[in-house]
Amino acid sequence: MSTADSTPAPAPWYAAYPAPKSEVVTISREEVLALLKATPVEKRDFVLVDLRRNDFEGGTIRGSINLPAQSLPLTLPSVYALFKTAGLRKVIFYCGSSTGRGSRATGWLADHIASVEDKDMKSLALLGGIKGWAAAGDEYVEWMDGYDAAVWAKSGPGC
Repeated sequence: MSTADSTPAPAPWYAAYPAPKSEVVTISREEVLALLKATPVEKRDFVLVDLRRNDFEGGTIRGSINLPAQSLPLTLPSVYALFKTAGLRKVIFYCGSSTGRGSRATGWLADHIASVEDKDMKSLALLGGIKGWAAAGDEYVEWMDGYDAAVWAKSGPGC
């Protein structure tokens, strides 16, 4: 409840969509860094998806695309089709910690993958999100575009 006028707080954006049914599968930052280092861009069969929107600051993992989580539920079939056509086998979602938007997006795509009986594509959440990536040290920060140390010195973007 809002203390000023006793009206209920608005529901969060994701409340308008069904909760994911699929269990969230995670991937560690060590595994992602190894994939980035080992695979030239033109040969990658994975994509990193940064789900942040208003809190998209401080940098992003190199090569990530920005797809705000709020747009995903309505565009999921098209996003899946694009990823499938591109030959992607892993879609790695992240937000600040990957426990909110990251886990929801991972579940929603996993549900869609199951509904079309795709055995090749996997939907994964980056364990620890971008906060964990940025805090993991120089080796990880070197793989960020737009890195701003001042942002990460604060509490960092949320999820």
